[in-house]
Amino acid sequence: MDGRQIRQRRLFGNGRAVIIAIDHGMFDGPIKGMEDLPATARRINPGVDAVLLAPGMLRRCCELFAGSRRPLAAVRLNWNSVYCFKWSYRAARSVHACGVEDALREGMDIPLVSLTLQTGDEERDADNVSVFAKLTAEAHNLGLPVIGEYFPTGHMEMTPQELHQDVLVGARIAAELGADAIKTFYTCDFEEVTTGCPVPVLGLGAEKRPTQADALELAAAEVRDGAGGVVFGRNAIQVPEPHAFQAALMDVVKKGEEVRNVIRRYELE
Repeated sequence: MDGRQIRQRRLFGNGRAVIIAIDHGMFDGPIKGMEDLPATARRINPGVDAVLLAPGMLRRCCELFAGSRRPLAAVRLNWNSVYCFKWSYRAARSVHACGVEDALREGMDIPLVSLTLQTGDEERDADNVSVFAKLTAEAHNLGLPVIGEYFPTGHMEMTPQELHQDVLVGARIAAELGADAIKTFYTCDFEEVTTGCPVPVLGLGAEKRPTQADALELAAAEVRDGAGGVVFGRNAIQVPEPHAFQAALMDVVKKGEEVRNVIRRYELE
């Protein structure tokens, strides 16, 4: 078993993964609950499988990854204007932000590389694929599995069916380009996405849900439709007790427990 297989097995050791995302500042600047990122990291449940963060924040949050029982450090390696919602960018252009070897020296366990297509410009789409393929190949050459994120352009303006079709095709393309797992949106026919993709599909939490129960119901639906796990950010951090919510999230995702039971057990609102 090589390093790539070891890391992937650790991430999906019991079949499903729970990843907490705190990389929002790479595109949004400071947001609620993530103004002081090292403090945010200290509130993360150490039982989660991985924490996703930006390359420049890995050393600042290193305590989270120092213990014997620690999550994997997942690091986002490319920057894409599609995520800069506050600035209303429309081009969805991806650029290389951090080298694989540089992130590995900082302590990265697993890289995340994002892919955006249908930008309205074929040449830009091809450039985005080039960035994705290059970083994925570099990671594989170093024995690292890659989480590929497929993020649709203009997803907020799409109908549910348009979003589904975009994700269905884009997730498969990212897998065909070499990703070992896919992070993407939950859609109106998510089971078609998970069955049509040869690698585990991780469902996003996306926008903040009105209640913690709503967020857990989303995770339960993603798992029910074949997700290999979830990646939750705002929904797992912008809550009164992140540690407790994340414990409940793990019970729903990994053990298939009923949402109403974990809400009661962890005394969540």
